[in-house]
Amino acid sequence: MGKPKQLMPFGESTILEQAVDNFLGSGISEVIVVIGHKAEEVREILAAKPVKLVVNPDYEQGMSTSIIAGLKRVDNQAKAVTLALGDQPLIDSQTINKLIDEFDKSSKGIVIPTYQGKRGHPVIFDMKYKGELLKIRGDIGGREIIREHPDDVLEVAVRSEGVCIDIDTADSYSSGRLTQVSKCSGGGD
Repeated sequence: MGKPKQLMPFGESTILEQAVDNFLGSGISEVIVVIGHKAEEVREILAAKPVKLVVNPDYEQGMSTSIIAGLKRVDNQAKAVTLALGDQPLIDSQTINKLIDEFDKSSKGIVIPTYQGKRGHPVIFDMKYKGELLKIRGDIGGREIIREHPDDVLEVAVRSEGVCIDIDTADSYSSGRLTQVSKCSGGGD
């Protein structure tokens, strides 16, 4: 994109603000936003929102460092953590609530949304996976943990294709066409 896509305008705010607002409008009890590149700009646009901001000075080393930075700030009483991407503004609050409800009703420790059979985001991990999440490295999310525990995964079919869409390219952004995430079929990235 040539610039931080999370800070680009989206509707009446920015891509990141919309994504954060969707989580704030859901049943999530605490929203932690991990910031790195352009941290001060992000801090300014999120200043009025009831979120916990965590600066990740190692963001250039990949997504895993952001997950680890955020996990270190999760309340010790939490029973699960929801990993979400800041460039997916179309994941609505109702979809997030459906995932939470399914997690609460299930004995499974990992909940992944699916749209038309493709895995997407956000992914809920029971806190029993905190230790494994703290050990991930590089530019990956929880994909390896999901692969290692297939019997503990609950896929939840949702009606919102937003779980598989992000703002991918400058062309798709400027034309108003959001693109399917090419890695959507993996979930947990």
